[in-house]
Amino acid sequence: QVQLVESGGGLVQAGGSLRLSCAASGRTFSNYAMGWFRQAPGKEREFVAAISWTGARTYYGDSVKGRFTISRDNPKNTVYLQMNSLKPEDTAVYYCAADPSQFSSSPTTYDYWGQGTQVTVSS
Repeated sequence: QVQLVESGGGLVQAGGSLRLSCAASGRTFSNYAMGWFRQAPGKEREFVAAISWTGARTYYGDSVKGRFTISRDNPKNTVYLQMNSLKPEDTAVYYCAADPSQFSSSPTTYDYWGQGTQVTVSS
């Protein structure tokens, strides 16, 4: 089992920045690729970013490319999502997730999920 706890969400004005953190506990963190997803009311869960086991590879959803950066600190068992130039359409609950076997943009490959943190961007 891997337990994931997100933090860092909040209310920010358009154009502002936030950094989300996801702290992992349980099994060896470096054995998992990590991803961030988001879900707005009435919409499907959307892929935001993923990072490989060592952090050498990253992958972003089209809507956040060039604005968001995913990173990880394996000794601290933490993955981060730096969000810059935020837009009202970025408003959603953001989830981190752990995938033991793939480096993927599909939520179906992720085995463990956090409870989510709300990000609200005002215009």
